[in-house]
Amino acid sequence: QLQLVGFGGGLVQAGGSLRLSCQPSGRTFRTYTMGWFRQAPGIEREFVAAINWGSGSPIYADSVKGRFTIARDNAKNTVYLQMNSLKLEDTAVYYCAARQVYGLSDVAAAYDYWGQGTQVTVSS
Repeated sequence: QLQLVGFGGGLVQAGGSLRLSCQPSGRTFRTYTMGWFRQAPGIEREFVAAINWGSGSPIYADSVKGRFTIARDNAKNTVYLQMNSLKLEDTAVYYCAARQVYGLSDVAAAYDYWGQGTQVTVSS
């Protein structure tokens, strides 16, 4: 069983930056595809970004492309979501997720393990 711990959320002004981190406990996530999703109140959970464990480019939701960057450091067993130029509409609870099957996916149901979520609030 893979347990994920996401952290790094907080309150930031519009235009600012935050970096989220996600680490597994119990085992390495070296061969998992990792993703970030977010959920705002009253809205379904939506895809943000995903990265494979090997080579290849990550994928992003159109709403964050050019502003967010997903990266992983397998040596540190950590996946990151660097969020720049934050907007009010980026306010949500952000979840990291892991997928055992190799291959990027923007579908929440394709992921097997989920972190507990970390709140990101962007203020004007």
